[in-house]
Amino acid sequence: MSDTEPGDTSIRARRSFIFAPGLRPDMFPKALASGADIVCVELEDGIAPKDKAAARERGLALFAQPQADDGVERIVRINCLREAFGLADVQAVLATDTPPPALMLPKVRTPDEVIWLDDLLTERGHDTRLHVIIETNDGLEAAHDIAHSSDRLDALFFGGVDMAAELRCRNAWEPLLYARSRVVHAAASAGLDVIDVPYLDLDDPDGMVRAAEQARDLGFSGKGAIHPKQIAALNAVFTPDEQAVAHARRILDAFAQADTGLVVVDGKLIEKPVLREMQRVLAIAERVGDRG
Repeated sequence: MSDTEPGDTSIRARRSFIFAPGLRPDMFPKALASGADIVCVELEDGIAPKDKAAARERGLALFAQPQADDGVERIVRINCLREAFGLADVQAVLATDTPPPALMLPKVRTPDEVIWLDDLLTERGHDTRLHVIIETNDGLEAAHDIAHSSDRLDALFFGGVDMAAELRCRNAWEPLLYARSRVVHAAASAGLDVIDVPYLDLDDPDGMVRAAEQARDLGFSGKGAIHPKQIAALNAVFTPDEQAVAHARRILDAFAQADTGLVVVDGKLIEKPVLREMQRVLAIAERVGDRG
């Protein structure tokens, strides 16, 4: 991703996401109205094998009509490209003239999977964007190369449940800190957003907020939700507050007036590499404000 400006439309808020089952197209409008920045139509883990074909047909049919310009990002999570269900999903996407705006790829192990799908989409003439879940040990090892594998990529997602199982560790913050950090590093190196796994305990909203704050402070752009009631709190954690926005503006103004790569703002020495993140803060605040 290139250097950004506050009005850069290539930046969008990805503070929260929620799944909508492909089997239940009636739930899609409700998910779109939930306040989540991303709604992902589910064809993978949330769908039983016997229902995969029906979910695929119904889920992709949702995009037969033009989608509203409501600021909500629409994604379809297909099945693993190394499985027959995943190949059938890809064939269905290539066969339609109205593909979803983006696909989420689970259990990616190597960059070749992303490159292969990119080539097929290019050949077909689809502009579909890609999001990749890093949730396997092989994927974690190759995260940097995966992040740089395609210009279609917009974000990496961290799949903590599957990753904990692969690493044979407890699904908790500290045991997965190295894995999370590696995914954040890979995403940052390619200018991608990076989104954390949902918090699974609906009865612990305070714990979810703490986990979201930890993810934010580590470098994550957002976090998943398993229920609409989690979304408002997640959006609040990952939205730049007024103080952060004002600070970003002061830094950008200081550099605009300076002839050097160093400035002092609020008593602290600031170097030029910080500029991109400050531009990002303003852009996200602008996107969120535009959505009201």
